[in-house]
Amino acid sequence: MYSFSKYTRTFLTLLHLVLGVLLLLGSVSKIYSILILFIGLLVIFKTKNKHNEAMFWSGYLVGGEVLFRMSGGMFFHELPKYAVLLFLFMGLMVETKRHHVSVSYLIYILLLLIGIAFVDIPFNESIRKAIAFNLSGPILLGVAAIYFYGRKITLTALLNVLFVMCLPIISMLSYLYFKTPDIKDIAFGGTANFETSGGYGPNQVATILGLGVFILVVHLFLKKRFLFVFSLDILLLLYLLFRGLITLSRGGMLTAFIAIVAFAFFYILSREDRVISFLKYAGLMTLFLLITWIYSADLTGGMLTNRYANKNAAGVVKEDVSTGRIDLFESELEAFFEHPFFGIGVGGSKYKRIDESDIVAASHNEISRLLGEHGMIGLLILGILLIIPIRNMFKQPLLTVAFLSAFLIFWFLTINHSAMRVAFPAFIYGLSLIILEKDKENEEATVYRK
Repeated sequence: MYSFSKYTRTFLTLLHLVLGVLLLLGSVSKIYSILILFIGLLVIFKTKNKHNEAMFWSGYLVGGEVLFRMSGGMFFHELPKYAVLLFLFMGLMVETKRHHVSVSYLIYILLLLIGIAFVDIPFNESIRKAIAFNLSGPILLGVAAIYFYGRKITLTALLNVLFVMCLPIISMLSYLYFKTPDIKDIAFGGTANFETSGGYGPNQVATILGLGVFILVVHLFLKKRFLFVFSLDILLLLYLLFRGLITLSRGGMLTAFIAIVAFAFFYILSREDRVISFLKYAGLMTLFLLITWIYSADLTGGMLTNRYANKNAAGVVKEDVSTGRIDLFESELEAFFEHPFFGIGVGGSKYKRIDESDIVAASHNEISRLLGEHGMIGLLILGILLIIPIRNMFKQPLLTVAFLSAFLIFWFLTINHSAMRVAFPAFIYGLSLIILEKDKENEEATVYRK
């Protein structure tokens, strides 16, 4: 099993802070992303996935996907999704210990493919691109679910893979620091800000920064360090939080907050002697959150507070809290009611909106997309995706539920504000299907209760 001593963790964290600066050179980003792909495949093949190497390499790429895109490291846009799919599929193929393959998720993938038969897009558009854009994420989710379903993973291994996922997010911090203009010179408004997100989509950047905040909080709760000194970990957490807040993109940060609350709730329940320890950490984190919020709000001229209060730059409450997403959601529900059995076909939602209202926008909500483009089959798909992890979750001890509930929340809320643009929701959904095992290295794993 991969094991990271406190010295190794500190070294890797500092190394990735430096890496973020190097990735400002687009050529470095391209070379590095390709190296990850080829080295990852080689390691998985040579080790026969003995210690879940596929999980670690996939986790690293999931954490780094947005960073590589924003730094120009992708030879084509969907490369990270295909690479993670390849890692997990190869892991399943080469591992000597046979893994149970869930029939439910094989059915899920087959149900997704039915929608291809009903594709109906303009003749001058690429059917291949439409299918790839809309199905690459859901199919990756199916492969991740097959890989992780019922897979026994120790608490130490789980914390290590979360640490690995966070390393590229740490690189993103230094990248953003040098890529962003002086924040005092940025004109903040009532919408998400591209300048503070390195010129890339604030929604995706905030989603990944929110993941980093969650990972740091979990490590603090379980007394695992990124850096030598506790105070340095706190500073790292606060800077992650700060960078996420000043993007003014709410979805990623609110999702992380809700996932942290769910984790903390079950974490407290898992042991009777945790209440005092939790209150100490919760009190500190609340204080730091308030300080970071006040500082960020002041730096943005009050626009941060307006943004989360759903007000525009003038301080007037907006009618639409979703910044246009409700209109997209409603158009896809209309498609479902018009074509309830098989939907309007994969990729059809975008072109239906163009024809009816001249709105050129892809779906931001995977649930309404599934219903609109797959009809009743989409409803069945949603049932599979929700019932299986919930059933798996509540068969396990409370500390395990703390992790799995947070992972499921991350998946569900992310696909509701960002669809499946990135590989992250597919991978985190897969992690919600694991069985957390006791291990000797981490005391927490041996004392939790049901």
